[in-house]
Amino acid sequence: MKAAPVIEALNLEPEIEQTLIHTGQHYDANMSQVFFDQLGMPRPDYNLEVGSGTHARQTAEIMTRFEEIIQREKPDVLVVYGDVNSTIATALVAVKLGIRIAHVEAGLRSGDRTMPEEINRLLTDAIADILFVTEPSGEANLLREGVAHERIRYVGNSMIDTLLKHRKKAEETAVLDRLGLLQKDASKGSGSGIFSQGKAIEFILLTLHRPSNVDSREGFLPILEAVQGIRGQRPVLFPCHPRTRQRIKEFALEQHFVFSENGGQQRPKGSRIFCTAPLGYLDFVHLMAKADLVLTDSGGVQEETTTLAVPCLTLRNNTERPITLTHGTNILAGCTRESIMDAHDRLMASTRTPSRPPLWDGMAGQRIAKILTALRMR
Repeated sequence: MKAAPVIEALNLEPEIEQTLIHTGQHYDANMSQVFFDQLGMPRPDYNLEVGSGTHARQTAEIMTRFEEIIQREKPDVLVVYGDVNSTIATALVAVKLGIRIAHVEAGLRSGDRTMPEEINRLLTDAIADILFVTEPSGEANLLREGVAHERIRYVGNSMIDTLLKHRKKAEETAVLDRLGLLQKDASKGSGSGIFSQGKAIEFILLTLHRPSNVDSREGFLPILEAVQGIRGQRPVLFPCHPRTRQRIKEFALEQHFVFSENGGQQRPKGSRIFCTAPLGYLDFVHLMAKADLVLTDSGGVQEETTTLAVPCLTLRNNTERPITLTHGTNILAGCTRESIMDAHDRLMASTRTPSRPPLWDGMAGQRIAKILTALRMR
């Protein structure tokens, strides 16, 4: 979602030639290939097919396989995105070979070094030549860390470019009907699209994947109890990350869930959380836009719900995206039953009018492409 607008904009620059490398860090079809298909991205020129593993093994595998390719291609600039292991692994290879690095989504800081992503962010920014920031806090963080001002560019959020471009298309998916989240209107007939079938019932959308939340029973169970405490009569839909599904079984928490790998054909009922396989991008955007409330530990979802003006509780004690707290619809909820329920009450009582952050206007990819083109010509 972050790369697609930049790739599209660079394709319009005749003097730029791109090579796209997919590390294979995310290899599940619903978390990888579906994004290339739905976002209209070109097929990668290379797929390293690294797969899962410990942080050390995964980072080392990416570095080893990537080094062969970058020595063959000899690029002028390496563009890396976000804060995953692929980001720091490829940047480390490039900097040691004297290749310039551009980091998209630079400068974000949670202040929590127990998060692997925080380490990846800090190290990547320390060796990058040009740093594209999404919000003012990113620029302030980098300046405080001693990064020269001329290396920093405040360009907006390329992931929001993707959201704005595909939102209308996402509204045309039948995911609500498939998941049983439509209030049927018999007077409208069967119809051919979701708008002729009825309106969405109120529901909560949940995402969880961070190790601090799901890698211990003691961390996972209070969150589930809080979700049950705030749900009321609303069904809770949980597109489940493969790691999280594994932990549910390992910690014997199945009694809290109803599982449906294929999405189900009838409305989720009862007090248990309705757990589906991971969803494609368009389906997930549609669900976010229609949700009564989103509960998440994902940084990207915080930004997307802010743009969609959907209430969001972040199930963490910190966030590297503070603009979603000041401009958006997000509240930090912590990870305990009591803190989450209290945050829910504060969110429901809030009278703050959310606003879209500056430069989250669908043009970030074009700004990045212009700067990269100028960098290429030096």
